[in-house]
Order: sequence, then structure tokens, then C-alpha cells
Amino acid sequence: MAAPYLNRELSWLEFNQRVLNEAVRDDLPLLERIKFLAISASNLDEFFQVRVGGLMLMRRSGRKILDPSGYTPTQTLISIRQRILKMAAQQYSLLTGTIVPALEKAGIHPLDPRSLTVVQAAQVAATFTDGIFPLLTPLAVDADGPPPIVPALQITVACRLLDPETQKVRHAFIPIPEILGRRVILNIEGEGHGFVLIEELVACHAGEFFPGETVTATTAFRVTRNGDIAIQDEDAADLAGEMEDVLSARQFADTVRLELRSDSPRDLVRIIQHATAASAQEIYRVDGPPGLASFIDLAFLPGFDHLRDADWPSQNSPSISPGASMFETIAANDILLFHPYESFEPIVRLIEEAAEDPDVIAIKQVLYRTSRKSRIVDALIKAAENGKHVTAIVELKARFDEARNLDRADELQRAGAQIVYGVKNLKTHAKICLIVRRESGHLRRYVHLGTGNYNETTAKLYTDLSYLTCKPEFAHDASLFFNAVSGRSKLLRFQRLVPAPTAMKKTLLDLITGETVRAKQGQPARIIGKVNSLQDPDIIDALYKASQAGVDIRLNVRGICCLKPGDNKYSKNIEVISVIDRFLEHARLFYFHHGGSAEVYIASADWMTRNLEKRVELMIPIEEPALKRRLERILETYFLDNTQAYRLQPDGTSRRLERKKGLKQIRVQEQFYQRAKKAAKAREHELSMTFEPHIPAEGKI
Repeated sequence: MAAPYLNRELSWLEFNQRVLNEAVRDDLPLLERIKFLAISASNLDEFFQVRVGGLMLMRRSGRKILDPSGYTPTQTLISIRQRILKMAAQQYSLLTGTIVPALEKAGIHPLDPRSLTVVQAAQVAATFTDGIFPLLTPLAVDADGPPPIVPALQITVACRLLDPETQKVRHAFIPIPEILGRRVILNIEGEGHGFVLIEELVACHAGEFFPGETVTATTAFRVTRNGDIAIQDEDAADLAGEMEDVLSARQFADTVRLELRSDSPRDLVRIIQHATAASAQEIYRVDGPPGLASFIDLAFLPGFDHLRDADWPSQNSPSISPGASMFETIAANDILLFHPYESFEPIVRLIEEAAEDPDVIAIKQVLYRTSRKSRIVDALIKAAENGKHVTAIVELKARFDEARNLDRADELQRAGAQIVYGVKNLKTHAKICLIVRRESGHLRRYVHLGTGNYNETTAKLYTDLSYLTCKPEFAHDASLFFNAVSGRSKLLRFQRLVPAPTAMKKTLLDLITGETVRAKQGQPARIIGKVNSLQDPDIIDALYKASQAGVDIRLNVRGICCLKPGDNKYSKNIEVISVIDRFLEHARLFYFHHGGSAEVYIASADWMTRNLEKRVELMIPIEEPALKRRLERILETYFLDNTQAYRLQPDGTSRRLERKKGLKQIRVQEQFYQRAKKAAKAREHELSMTFEPHIPAEGKI
């Protein structure tokens, strides 16, 4: 009998259900609930583009091979549809039955453009004429000709038109570019905020596009297309050009989902279905406006802070003195930062210092996902302009960030930086920066290694770990890593760092096996892991064997988990929890008891086959005793959460952990924030009590 294995796609949908559950909670502030609702919709957008798109291609090719959970592509697609229909019904029931009435009560008014006052109607009409109408391009739908190409993920208004003279009926589409936003703001009496949805405003004014005809019906729809379009990167020299073709193709690829309002007229449904080539299985009828992801901007509406959680600003790490040189700080001690509780600013500052420091000779860095206005990229450009040798490994295959990476790579190249577009047939997902500096006639190398991207925006929203060191062994490995990636040589002969795809999976399996052997010998054996996803069959099988041997295994898995917990034969010693809270859990952190001499690692990789075998990743051993102890405490704390944690059930669903009577309420993210705040305050107090003597200038007393 094969080991139990939960379906990957259904496991991901259960993760998204946990996100949606936060929106359902009536004890959360209103705008926080809207945020989670929008995130659950945005997650589904990406899921359809990537996972459903890939499964549809498999089904079309006739592939009937079972996945490890025993599903064919067709069976998986059927199960996905059933689960998403249920989820969508919950989303829209929440929106129309709870969120909208609560918004109105709070002074935020979604308005119907057909029910506006004379003054309001004049206001939005002027907005439409001046700022919307010139940017819209209607597309005729010819019944006898090829259908118009409808852009992906844009709200589109479908219109039925009647010519009063000939009584002929025809149809047209009006796509609405995302740049226009979803809400058109208008003034309302008294205090508050009013808006109309842009598609409803366009529908009301649709007649202006078709003079001489009457608009007799309209409806809004949205199409999602396959984003799982691979590129052939055999010829790396043309990778950037080929990626531009992929981005263009993704806009007009096969339809994987068609969101239609449930009140859409039948003839418009037929026209839309034909134009988008959507089968009945791709149609999702919704009881409200399609495309809930765009409602995220409501969560950040100015003037309504009382409807949001209190801010948890990032704190200054006590390991880093304000104003001190980052190079001197790292040279004194290795540094571990826990973001976003501790600020990401020292990482940005390190690279900005390096760009200006005359003693810095070279900067080498992997850029996977960067922010739109990245100070880090700006610093690399400045460094190149200052004559430093800058090498940027820019991953063009970072899905949905390809266009931004192309633009920034072009800027870097124009400044004189050396650009390497990843590695052939692999994604470069490692988080590493190497700075080479001349000190006292010698070269010293400083290294940053992390679990998260060099992205100042997500660094405030994702939990991640950063490790800063100038230890020679790590510096040696960092140089070896960049030489291998840019020179396309093998990732071999590392002293400390554990790279994928060459060594990480084997090392993890060896570590798990080591605990298994010790358990069989009657020794204490323990594994604690924190990952975003657990899917790799070999890792899961090894964990099952470890559990059967008696190893105590605790896993914190935010998203996909294909391991089935609670199975008496395979996983009775395995607990799996998931924490969903205001920050997205993103750090990868592993602990192995190792006979009492614990081995602790942070990593850029999840325990997924794609990470361990198809990406360039790094796993970093943390050897400094104080830093190891801190990471162990972080891992342990996650399993104390009785507020935001879920326990994965044997059937793949998850159940929120409830606080037992008499126990203190523990919310792990809040606890981490309070710890960081307390440590920063203590360090600030310590600095304020340090007296710095004023030394008079030479010769003056």
C-alpha cells in the first residue's frame, strides 16, 4: 500500500480557505476583513493562472497518469471546481450580506450610479467624460467573424445594442484598463466616503460609445487566462526577448476561468462564452462584482484608521547601533534579523553604504522579486556608476514579476552593471548578496543570506530571516556560488552553504534519516520545520519513516501540505500547524536535534520538488550558539499559538486551535512584535545612559 499523500491543489485551496476565514471573523476590524477577502480572491487569480492552467494543458494532452495522491488531471480539475464554487459562494455571501452593510454603517458608501443625486450624477459624468472615456476602446463583436481578443484579468463590460432604424441587434465589449482603478470617488453629504464601481459607471454611459444606437443590456465579466506558459531558455542570449513574448502571450492565452455576474442576460452570456472560448466548466457565476482582488485598495482607505488594526512598525535591532557603519557592525559579530518585527533597513543600508564606500570593490547580488521603487536596485545602479564591479543575477522567470525585472535589469545594464539572466533550465531563487571590500591591504567579504526577497515593500509584510556575516567560510561559499551561477559551473565544494539542486535535498534526507536512526536506538530524536509548502514525495516518505521510528516531528506549514498527519500507521508522531495572521509567514527554518548538538538552518527553499530539484537555492547553517538558541525559541513559540493557528486534519482540512479554558491567550505574531519592541526600547535606554566624553581639539584646554 502506497503512503498517504494529500492532493496538492486541494491542499492549497484549504490554505486559501484559512485566509478567507480571517475575513469571516466578526472580531476583526472591518477593513482588515476586506483585506483578507481581497487576498483570498487574488490568491485564486494566481491559482487559476498557474495551477489550473497547467492541469488543463495536461488534460488536453490526454495525460491520465495519477499524481501521488491518486488523482488524474481531470479528477483534480473536477474537485477543484467543486471546492472553488463553494468558496466563491462564501466570498460573495460575505461581501453582500455582511461587508457592504457594515461599510455603509461605517460611512463608506458603495453607490449605484442610477440612484445618485443630481449633483453626484453631474460629478461622476464629468469624471467619466474627462478621465475615463478617452482611455476606453470598445470592441465590436461580429457574429460572423473572429471574436475580439479580451485582455486577461480586466473587468470588461459587454453591451447589447439596438439600431432603432433597422431594429438590428449587435454586441460589443468595453475592456476597462486596470490603470483606471476599480472605484470612482464622489462627494457625499456630511462625513464619509462614497464611490461607484467603474464598470457600473461605464455601463451607465455606454451609449456614448455608440451614437445612433440604444444600449438595451449590459453586464460585467472578467476572464482569467493560462499563465503557465514555459519558455525555452536553451539560448540564454535571447532570454530577455523571449520573456517579452511570453508576457504578451499570457495576456491572450487559453481561458481557464470566466467570471460572470449571475444576473447576466442569456444572450450576453452566449456572446461572452463564444468570444472567450470558455466551456461550461470554466464559467463561474458570481452574485456580485467579478474580480474581488481589486477591492484591496479599500483596506487602505485614508481617514478610516479606526477600522484597521493598530500598526506594528518594524523595530530597530539591538544588534545594530543607529548611525554605525554596517561593515564595522558585521565585522564585530554575526547578525540575525527577524523581519518585519526587526527592520529590513539595515540590509538596504548595507547596500547603500557599499555603493558609496570608496573601499568597496565589488557587489554581487541575486534579484528575484524587487519592489517597484527599489532603493536596493537604485544603490546597485549608483555603485556601478561609481565604478564598482556590480554583478546582478536577475531572475526573469520570477512569475508575474518578469516585466519589472526586465525593466530594472535594463537600467542596471545601462549603468554598467554585469547582468546574468539566471541559470539555464533552473530558476535562481537564492537570497544572497556578497560585498568585497579592501581593508588594511587585504580583501574582506561581507555576506547577506536570507529567506526573503530583496524587496523593501514585502519586507514589511512577510516574516523572514536575515543572516549577516563576514566569516571566511561563508564568504568563500558566497564567491563560489556567484562564480558557479555566472560561469555556469557546478555548485560544488561548499564549506558551509548547502545549495540546491546539487546538495540540499540529499542533506535534508540525511538529516531526517539521522534522527530516524537515533530514535530506533532509543535516543531522543526531534525535527521541527517551518516552510511555506511541503510537497516533495521523498521528503514526505522520509518524515513518515522517522515518525514510525518514534521521532517527534512538528511542522509549521503555511500553505500546501501533501503530508497526511494523524495517520496511525505513518504519521502518528507528526503534528502540522499553520499560522494565518496579519503578516504572511514566509521564513523557512529547520531544526534537527542531532543527538543534543542541534543543527539549525534557514533557507530560501520550501520542501517542494521544484525548489529542491529545479531551482538554485541556498540552505544556511546557523552555527553561532546565541543565534541558534534564538531560532530554536522562534520555532518553539509558533506551536504555542492558540489564537491564529490551525491544526491540519487527516482529511486535508484544517481546524482553528482553540484556547483551552484557563490558558493564557497567545498570538505568536503579536508576541514576536512585543519582544522586538521591548528589545529595541531596552537598547535605546542603554544608549541613552552611555556617556560619551567630549574631547577638546588638540592644543585647546
